[in-house]
Amino acid sequence: MLGPEARLAVARLAGAVLSVRPLVEGIAAPVRVVAVTRDADPAPGGRPPGQWRALRALLARVARRAGVPGLVLSVQETWDDLDVFERVISRRLALADLLDSVGAVPADRLGAVDAAVAAALAESFEGLSRRGTVISGDGAPLNAYAAGGGEETVVLVPACGMPAALAETWVRFFARDRRVLTWESRGLFGAQGPGEEQPTEIGAQAGDLFAVMDHYDVTAAHVIGLCGGAAIALAAAAELPSRFLSLSLWHGAYGFGENYPKTAHQQGLIELMTTAARSRTAADAVHAAFCQAILTSTPADVAHFVLYPYASPELLYRYCRLNLGITGADVELYLDRVELPTLVVTSGDDDIAHPEGSRRVAAGLPRGQLRVEPHGDHISLFSADASLLGAAEEFMEGHRVPAR
Repeated sequence: MLGPEARLAVARLAGAVLSVRPLVEGIAAPVRVVAVTRDADPAPGGRPPGQWRALRALLARVARRAGVPGLVLSVQETWDDLDVFERVISRRLALADLLDSVGAVPADRLGAVDAAVAAALAESFEGLSRRGTVISGDGAPLNAYAAGGGEETVVLVPACGMPAALAETWVRFFARDRRVLTWESRGLFGAQGPGEEQPTEIGAQAGDLFAVMDHYDVTAAHVIGLCGGAAIALAAAAELPSRFLSLSLWHGAYGFGENYPKTAHQQGLIELMTTAARSRTAADAVHAAFCQAILTSTPADVAHFVLYPYASPELLYRYCRLNLGITGADVELYLDRVELPTLVVTSGDDDIAHPEGSRRVAAGLPRGQLRVEPHGDHISLFSADASLLGAAEEFMEGHRVPAR
């Protein structure tokens, strides 16, 4: 048996390994890892070689059991030797914090390690959500996730290009007494080969929402759009409002047909995306600039998720095409066609998507209800506190449209 401290350390490592899986899959293996703390401080020196060998073996075993091959602990290289993605992964794993609590694990205790990993997997997002493949109307394969159960269904329309686990807080909250569905953006996450391309316009992405609902036999649902997913949800509601029990749009990244206020982040990102979306060659040329721009503005606790679509020039190219399909659509064309009650949420200091976009959407909707939080943006949205989640639930319960 493992001691309590070692068992907790193994479970934490297993959870961290699972959380970096999308990013690891986006990078060509092997992925070098160095032992640092969560604050990127190096492990104390003077450790015996046997302790490093034990830690390397433990990482390899946990990663293999978690289905994340390719992680390799390196003791010859330093933080400065790693690329940006290896640094993000090393910081997330925080192997230096495990050295004292785990130590050498004897061969006769490896079964206990496997049991601790299995328990961590069961408690993870992957354990909570059943993953399946959905084929959209135009043939695009999608990674879809279903959690919970109940008479009503909540569909989370994801932020473009982000791993589904980024919305885990939302999934866990609504899965208490409802079925929750979500998916990952088309053309990414290993869903199609490098030479294949699927449509990226907003109408195709709105069709993915209905494909997921149809796959799980959902006639109508409460739909929550997050970030770029807000514009997709709005387009879908304009097309088939009968499929919606309620609609809420959170910190939406919207496009309009005329000049409109953009944050500095929006402006710079759209310019880079426009360049990267022109061709794979162009994406390769601006890849490093993208990585630096995003890394400097992304908190460390979500960097392993947010950096996924930048893991390679190929992913960047696809991601930019998808994003421009969203931001290049004039959402004002949808507004008067969405007559169901709609909650539109932003904050006064969102420096990622300009609050004015949400205000214009709420004002243009026949039954729009604007909620302006004092603080918040796309990043804080995903670790939503109880007040935000409660507001989402209160709205859907109080503004439910009868299923038709």
